Amino acid sequence: MRYHIRLPDPAAARGDDPALAFRSHGAEGFAEELQQALRTRALFDRWNAAQENPDDVDPALGETDPQAVVHGAQSDLHIDLTVDTTLPSTVLRQRMHLLAGDHWQLRDVTTD
Repeated sequence: MRYHIRLPDPAAARGDDPALAFRSHGAEGFAEELQQALRTRALFDRWNAAQENPDDVDPALGETDPQAVVHGAQSDLHIDLTVDTTLPSTVLRQRMHLLAGDHWQLRDVTTD
């Protein structure tokens, strides 16, 4: 699947927990952080460890795609991210929420 994501205000694209949120400021950095969040369990594991009942979390949310690729492009004042992954949208949405909070938009989803 190919997901087209927009960060309309990159400075605001931060999740509620600074330990899990995006740290980048440019398109390339956002793309790199999201790519790592999809390829590895590191972000999910940090979030899961902070849950009151980690054993109650759906294990499917920890799924990864070692081949995920994310490209970022600056366009005017927003950043567009193109994500190629086999992960389901529920996993992508959960990772984006951790990284960017509510400050992102899913613009389109296409198949390869």
